[in-house]
Amino acid sequence: MEYTPKGIPLSLRPAFQEYELEQLDPQQDAFTVIERTLAYGDQEELAWLFERYDHSELAAWVQRWGWRSLPQRRLRLWATYFGLQDLPQRRNTWPH
Repeated sequence: MEYTPKGIPLSLRPAFQEYELEQLDPQQDAFTVIERTLAYGDQEELAWLFERYDHSELAAWVQRWGWRSLPQRRLRLWATYFGLQDLPQRRNTWPH
């Protein structure tokens, strides 16, 4: 696997279309890196994510932000994986 100079897998580029991947820093831009990798990462990219960030940090991210930021299928996957319950529910902004 190839990486940016700051250590992000280049294979994640499609998940960061509106960003310059080489400019992202895994620490300073942790929210975005975690969000996009949990949402769109494949097995190798997820393995990188779990090596890069602490398990409890990822679980806390899903607990706090996952309900708002992740696609529903991935949210259910990560909530089950981390054993999270009582996540806030998304409210439809357009009821029709």
